[in-house]
Amino acid sequence: MKTLFVAFESDDESRAGGFCEALGQPWDSVHVPADALSDAAATAVQAAVQGHTHIAAVSSMRSKDVMARVAGLLDCGMVTDVTAVVSPTVFERPIIAGTVTATVEATASPVVLTFRPSSFPASGQGPASSTPLTVGPSLVQRTATNVRGGSRPDLTQAKRVVSGGRPLKDAETFERVIGGLADKLGGAVGATRAAVDSGIAPNELQVGQTGKIVAPDLYIAAGISGSTQHMAGIKDSKCIVAINKDPDAPIFEFADFGLVADLYDAVPELEKSL
Repeated sequence: MKTLFVAFESDDESRAGGFCEALGQPWDSVHVPADALSDAAATAVQAAVQGHTHIAAVSSMRSKDVMARVAGLLDCGMVTDVTAVVSPTVFERPIIAGTVTATVEATASPVVLTFRPSSFPASGQGPASSTPLTVGPSLVQRTATNVRGGSRPDLTQAKRVVSGGRPLKDAETFERVIGGLADKLGGAVGATRAAVDSGIAPNELQVGQTGKIVAPDLYIAAGISGSTQHMAGIKDSKCIVAINKDPDAPIFEFADFGLVADLYDAVPELEKSL
């Protein structure tokens, strides 16, 4: 038994040791070029899996896109967002917005996996081999790229995240208040679905069950009530700080630190003190 780890970001390989150690088997690593399109990347991964019983990647929007295609090409099973390894064929993963943990068994081999690195302790175990993946031509062509967020870190990889909700009123206020504090912390910006649906924040910033899963060292939630769907996306954060003027907001039940205050007073004050 051997694992093929597929790295999509430069630091993915350093986050794989704990998971591969939990599997209890040696592993090789291949690196997908940053500009590779999903269909071509999946075909390249398919060609590299020979001799491996597990094909794994860190959970992210891109990895789920490519790895689902890999599972389809291999006609095998896929388990996403693994948070614990019971055995090489049995895994735990969150369902129903993280309120329930399901134990699932993969009955076919190979099995394709994505895992949440925050659920596995860091390990010094490295891969037996680490090579760049050669990706061939794609059936599609990229005609344009639209990048938002400037120099801010990727939301799913950031160590610090500042998120805002619908009380931010409009896009300009959201960027000034939430973006300002995030930039002071060198972090990423997140948003609730309500903020996205209201046009206050772009869709790619949505955090939660139907958005991105984050696991930063520090998550600051400003003007966020703490819906079940939003909490599903931040439950692996190491420290949650909630700022809300409603003392009965559900997020205070989950926050490590809570501040009952108007975000328009508290957030600028925090930013000023940094």
